[in-house]
Amino acid sequence: MTTSPSQLSVADNPELSRYEGRLDGEVIAFTEYDLREQVIVFLHTEVDPAFGGRGLATILVKEALDRARDDGKRIVPVCSMVGTVLRKHPEFDDITDPVTNEVAGWAHTQPSS
Repeated sequence: MTTSPSQLSVADNPELSRYEGRLDGEVIAFTEYDLREQVIVFLHTEVDPAFGGRGLATILVKEALDRARDDGKRIVPVCSMVGTVLRKHPEFDDITDPVTNEVAGWAHTQPSS
């Protein structure tokens, strides 16, 4: 099955605290977060292995970062994938906060999907 990254639709699912990437209505990727007032702490990103290697995680994360900016939120990239995208997109530097020891310690106690 060939899938174009442009076919990925991204939506926030606040009930599950994650942005979801969908193809044909099926969730094939997500990036989990914790909302702390006006700060989104990105915890973990996952793509179904059947859809790996197509750049879908990058598209999903970039869209989530764009939405955070649009919503006036700051971001903390605990997730390594989010950190990778941020290094390639310095336009988010103005809304990015560092991962402190406190946040990193707390994040490691959070369950992931």
